[in-house]
Amino acid sequence: MVLLAVVSCVLLGLGTFLMATADVFILGARFIEYMNPGLEGAPRDTLREAIITQVVKTVDSYLIASILLLFALGLYELFINRIDVAHDSGETLRLLQVKTFDDLKDRVAKLILLALITEFFQYSLKLRFTTPLELLYLALAILMIGGALYLSGLAGKKHGSAENEKGGADEKPDRA
Repeated sequence: MVLLAVVSCVLLGLGTFLMATADVFILGARFIEYMNPGLEGAPRDTLREAIITQVVKTVDSYLIASILLLFALGLYELFINRIDVAHDSGETLRLLQVKTFDDLKDRVAKLILLALITEFFQYSLKLRFTTPLELLYLALAILMIGGALYLSGLAGKKHGSAENEKGGADEKPDRA
């Protein structure tokens, strides 16, 4: 059953990467349209807003694809077999080295937080502020996002230092 989840997440992740890459090509056409010197005023501003919104959506799609692939690789590492490339290569990111289910949840949660931040940014681009209070609400929301990122970083440092203190005692045996 776990292997089915891994394969499904990999396929979803690859499909999402393809979708985001298709969006990049569509954006390329819109960039060319934006470079038209005859485009001025409100139509240019509308196109600019649409392009920026699409850029944020594309980044969000890549983040979601990354979440799916990280989750698939983490499940594989935890429940099926060790990913030797992730452990043996000095160049491979620590991101692929998953030791516990909590470690996987922590990494996925950070990526989800980034995806939510890009969604917030996308929606904030569409807002029209009519009162100073609405602008204050936006500022408070940005402050809360900054706080969430700060706390996420603190949790990661605390989790990482706890692993270092253990000295790798919880290493899993090779299941191969």
